[in-house]
Amino acid sequence: MPRTISPEQLIPLIGAEDCPIIVDVRRAETFRSAPTRIAAAVWRDHCKTAEWYPSMPAGKGLVVYCTHGHNVSALAAACLAEAGADVALLEGGIEAFAGAGGTLVKMNAPGVDVTSADGSVWVTRERPKIDRIACPWLIRRFIDPFATVLFVAPEWVRDVADEIGATPFDVEGVRYSHRGDTCSFDTLLTEFGLGDAPLQHLARIVRGADTARLDLESQAAGLLALSLGLSAIERDDRVQLEKGLMIYDALYGWCRYAVDEHHNWPSPSVSA
Repeated sequence: MPRTISPEQLIPLIGAEDCPIIVDVRRAETFRSAPTRIAAAVWRDHCKTAEWYPSMPAGKGLVVYCTHGHNVSALAAACLAEAGADVALLEGGIEAFAGAGGTLVKMNAPGVDVTSADGSVWVTRERPKIDRIACPWLIRRFIDPFATVLFVAPEWVRDVADEIGATPFDVEGVRYSHRGDTCSFDTLLTEFGLGDAPLQHLARIVRGADTARLDLESQAAGLLALSLGLSAIERDDRVQLEKGLMIYDALYGWCRYAVDEHHNWPSPSVSA
């Protein structure tokens, strides 16, 4: 019998680099009519595991879920386990996960089709600094783990998006861009319904660094320095993105777990 994972065990894994691949296996009609899915989840047919399992990333564990954690996800988990997958069944399904306060993503935001094996394609301006690294981090960690991000000359972003059916972001006149005093990162949070407190805290840091309002959060100045420094020493945009993801992993980890932790040197002496 496949092992299980509780919502409380899965919740801290979401948003982390080592998060397992989360697979929504609700029946197609149920999935299409649902308002939300678990953050970072992709959808696959629970009766066709033999077709889609071979395309999953090697070395990554899987977590499957349905509505209640009953027969639909149990069948998928059993078939995957038989095929040799490192798979866990989410106890109680998405309903239990939501009840435990887990992060969900809205289903009606355009630009993402998590039923596709290829993943979504996003395109933005070359030579990224802050928002254009923060947004891909958010997309891959919470919206579509298989997303591809392309960097092109600013004047070609919308043409490339139209030609290949990609989603443009962080350019003027597109859906996922700055709105008023907020950043493209803020827009993605709003459009996909990602409202948990650590992400909102991170958004203020990104906004402060990206819009020269360093007073918004004290960490904004540090993010600005790291982002400009990384851009200055790394000429390959794709490599810069992969290196930059670690910055946002660390910042999100701080927002989530360490805001009250302080560091001093020398350490206070311990009396005998």
